[in-house]
Amino acid sequence: MAESKTIEALTVWVRHALEQAGVETAAQESRWLVAHVLELESHHLASKAQEPVSAEQWAHAVSLASRRAAREPLQYILGTQEFCGLEFQVSPAVLIPRPETEVLVQEAVRAVDLDKESVLVDVGTGSGCVAVALATILGNARIVAVDRSPQALAVARGNAERHAVAEKIEWMESDLLSALREQGMAGTVDIIVSNPPYIAEADWAGLQPEVREFEPRAALFSGPTGTEFHERLLRESKEFLVPGGTLVMEIGQGQCAAVRQMAERIGGYAPIRVVKDEAGIERVVIARRPD
Repeated sequence: MAESKTIEALTVWVRHALEQAGVETAAQESRWLVAHVLELESHHLASKAQEPVSAEQWAHAVSLASRRAAREPLQYILGTQEFCGLEFQVSPAVLIPRPETEVLVQEAVRAVDLDKESVLVDVGTGSGCVAVALATILGNARIVAVDRSPQALAVARGNAERHAVAEKIEWMESDLLSALREQGMAGTVDIIVSNPPYIAEADWAGLQPEVREFEPRAALFSGPTGTEFHERLLRESKEFLVPGGTLVMEIGQGQCAAVRQMAERIGGYAPIRVVKDEAGIERVVIARRPD
């Protein structure tokens, strides 16, 4: 395995291990893994291809490659994921941020009245990616981030500190909006934003092993239909939103019609607006309370 312990040889070995495990992007991921172990930028690997690798570095790379070959997400192995141009620490305690969730941030920003000190609540904050991104964009907003997982809140707090917005965010351990009621926040919130669990239990077997076996189940699965949390948010948010306030929720593919019907059945909202992601999938629903 280690006849010629060069950067090139190590990269080839890692790529082959990932290819054998069925990792579709093995070539790119092998470069990222090796660069991580060697503490280099990945674009420097080619120019340093013939430089030697120590036995310890080789063993470390093999260990990480074995974890990835077992289909552990690369983001958990490296410990980071980019979102909205910011780097976030991630762990198995939190869902890995996805690019499509950036639409959620964009729509929350559009809904904010920049002429006032708005109150925004991020429900199910996870890694804190949405709350932290909003805090970096909105200078005078009060942001409250809630999650029922204390482990997730610890990760989120760390990410807020990493991006110097910790003082702009209040953290609450809460099952959806229950803690807001305890804090007397009824009728005070301008924007409620959420990327809730939205995978139906029947879809479990069809998920990629990276998702099914490693990401936190509570952050993924909503119940039999996948829209249980959307219904709860639509019902509970009415108590907390100011007149004209807005609920912004991410949805799964094919869930738009069901969520729209829910909003109509529950009542108290203007007609729902829907925003598609870059793939053309209906991704975010915006439900606004009447003025």
